[in-house]
Amino acid sequence: MGELLEHIEIESFAAKGKALARYDGKVIFVKQAVVGDVVDINIYRKKRKYSEAEIVKIHKYSDLRTTPFCEHFGTCGGCKWQNLSYSHQLQFKQNEVVENMKRIAKQKEFNIQPIIPSKNQQFYRNKLEYTFSNKAWVDDKEQFKAQGAQQNALGFHVPGRFDKVLSIDKCYLQNDLQNKIRNFVEDYCNEHDYAFYDIRKHEGLMRNLILKSTQDGQWMVILIFAQNQQTKITELLDALKQTFSEISSLYFAINTKLNDSTFDLHMQHYCGSKIITEKLKEYTYQIGPKSFFQVNIEQTVALYDKIIEFAAFKKSDLVYDLYCGAGSIGIYISKLVKKVIGIEYVEEAVKDAKENNHLNKVENLEYFAGDMHKVLTKEFIQLNSQADVVILDPPRAGMHPKVCQRLLEMSVEKIVYVSCNSATQARDIEILSSKYNLVEICPVDMFPHTHHVENVALLTLK
Repeated sequence: MGELLEHIEIESFAAKGKALARYDGKVIFVKQAVVGDVVDINIYRKKRKYSEAEIVKIHKYSDLRTTPFCEHFGTCGGCKWQNLSYSHQLQFKQNEVVENMKRIAKQKEFNIQPIIPSKNQQFYRNKLEYTFSNKAWVDDKEQFKAQGAQQNALGFHVPGRFDKVLSIDKCYLQNDLQNKIRNFVEDYCNEHDYAFYDIRKHEGLMRNLILKSTQDGQWMVILIFAQNQQTKITELLDALKQTFSEISSLYFAINTKLNDSTFDLHMQHYCGSKIITEKLKEYTYQIGPKSFFQVNIEQTVALYDKIIEFAAFKKSDLVYDLYCGAGSIGIYISKLVKKVIGIEYVEEAVKDAKENNHLNKVENLEYFAGDMHKVLTKEFIQLNSQADVVILDPPRAGMHPKVCQRLLEMSVEKIVYVSCNSATQARDIEILSSKYNLVEICPVDMFPHTHHVENVALLTLK
């Protein structure tokens, strides 16, 4: 037991959705608390600038609280805002985006559109990844039922414990069929003595399970094994094939590396279709075992429509689509502009983009693969012509400083910046502000019950 503090009021939410309180002028982040709670807390970790605590007793429940719907809430690292009403989740997300634009980007005058709520707050994802472990997390206090016990689990990593996995019975993030498939795989592996992976020793057969789905009911299942035990692999894949007629595509891969990344693995097609397909309005997109695609399809349509609204494309526009992924945005806007040039770091994604072009019979898109700051050079721009509009959708870390500098040199009329991290987005906008005005923003909630939020920002040349 650490230091006990009594009758502490939770004041606000901070970065990454953490509940925040103060005591003696010092910040305390409190697990599973909601703004307005009055609680007794146990401080279990002290840092120089802040402390971390857990609730021991609740004296007053916040009016913002709601009952979590998932039995794994509080232990699983996902959906941490289940105890907060959805309307207030949206409010806090919008507030954080606006505050980042004012504080980090140093923008004072810009239009703020209300956040677009997710049409579905449960079963909204089309992809989940699960981890096998021979060290199941039982309880955050008991830890293990017995010292040194080897207990199998197929589920999610417990936050802060890289080697411990919480066995999931029902997850509310993806269509319920994924629960049936995951539970079948876990039971089959236990019944047939398949060794679950030991991340510390790097031993065991079963490593990861990836499930992808589409709105019209196509399913791709990918099993990642740590060893090439062909008999066991074939028997499990055959069992899946025979049990679930809904599986459209079945893959497996062997991963002997020390990390779980899959982009560099050889995906071996076992049966069914090699791809599944998803539609965004009239456009069809192929999804393979390594393809990146937005995980909340209905909100993706809302996001892309907002890009179109902000950009106000003209038929004569040349658009640069930077960090274009599999080309989903470029294809979506292709009929509205003269040409789209996409640049993406991941070569596999560029290959997917070209195949999606062909599938949709789109001829005014061209793609290039490589590091953004190395591809987007003065020579590249001279060769491909100056853009009228630039669309940005970088990873969470935001843009490389050299890319920001190149955009300043390009001086295009409009930039539409899409980001899943408004803090790094605001940092980049502050850099661009020497030449650009932030005109308007619109947050889009892609991930209900989490602190994550997408934000679309329109910048125009001064």
